Amino acid sequence: MSIQKTVISTPLAPQAIGTYSQAIKVDDTVYLSGQIPLDPQTMQVVEGDIAVQIHRVFDNLKAVTEAAGGDFSDIVKLNVYLTDLGDFPIVNEIMAKYFTQPYPARAAVGVAALPKGVGVEMDAVMVLRQPYY
Repeated sequence: MSIQKTVISTPLAPQAIGTYSQAIKVDDTVYLSGQIPLDPQTMQVVEGDIAVQIHRVFDNLKAVTEAAGGDFSDIVKLNVYLTDLGDFPIVNEIMAKYFTQPYPARAAVGVAALPKGVGVEMDAVMVLRQPYY
């Protein structure tokens, strides 16, 4: 028995720059690939400080969640990768503007480097309340 997978894609988030999809839906679960602070129109890293980068990542994730038929309230797990864990309070502050309680489960991981030299990347798992077809 093979698993039914649906590719989720939107031009409102950066297009995949490698061998991956923006997201994959299996039943009512959507696995969102990591998003970095790329502008989806230019495919260039946004200019500005880490706060600007974090906002762009959340905006990119939002576009993919909406393309899958959900929203941030459907995210059950969020992974945050930072090149400087000192930026974690900024993540918390900005995250509070995008999410409401109950917040998703979350991990924050300090990493040596991220693609294109950015300071933040995030991926997520979303469970849709109603199957999306």
